[in-house]
Amino acid sequence: LVALVAFLCFAGSRAPGACTALAATEALITALFFLLYLLRLDRTMSWLFWPLADIFNSVVAALFLLVVCLFAVIINTNGGTLAGGVFGLALLVLCVVDAVLLFQKISLDGPRGRNAPAK
Repeated sequence: LVALVAFLCFAGSRAPGACTALAATEALITALFFLLYLLRLDRTMSWLFWPLADIFNSVVAALFLLVVCLFAVIINTNGGTLAGGVFGLALLVLCVVDAVLLFQKISLDGPRGRNAPAK
């Protein structure tokens, strides 16, 4: 939802294309990961370790968001660009928290089952 709000702020304020495209892409990728886990397709397509792909997405998104949203806050052409930059920075924090929590939750050397016993 934060990515969608940032996208709407950037789109409404006619911010530079990178700001709008990044927020829209992150909202789309987040929705796809949500659907993947909701429909349990991660278990069907077990050829990829999906939590690690989610961590990779969060780290890359955080790096791009840092650059683009700081740029949007610094140029501050209008209120919509500033609001989009602030929401983008909030999304940056959420991406970092997501990556850290997922990294703590997964174990690369243990079983992948959801009901696997804790070590």
